[in-house]
Amino acid sequence: MSRAHKIGSLLFCPDCGTLLNLPIGDEQTVVCEQCAHEEPITTRSHPDAFPSALQQKRKTQTKTHNADEVRLKVTELCPNCGHLEAYSEEKQLRSADEGSTILYTCVKCKYGWRVNN
Repeated sequence: MSRAHKIGSLLFCPDCGTLLNLPIGDEQTVVCEQCAHEEPITTRSHPDAFPSALQQKRKTQTKTHNADEVRLKVTELCPNCGHLEAYSEEKQLRSADEGSTILYTCVKCKYGWRVNN
């Protein structure tokens, strides 16, 4: 049985080269979406341990429309209660030559936090 190719914290299918998804819950294997190769999971890392642009692109984004505001609902782990949905808002809080700041508010507990891009 061939083993997945590791590049940094990413795993690629040894058969077709597809990026493998992160294991969900207590899964002991990850199945390739393209060729159904099953890769055993030997170690685990917290999902936020290695943030990357690729992980950010995988997040689901849905616009919600309220009468008084428009906010983006994203899949983001709340550091306060662990809920997986938050509202996000992008603001330019630093100088123009620096990245923007993403403000998150948990849908469940209303806890707020920010991430600098």
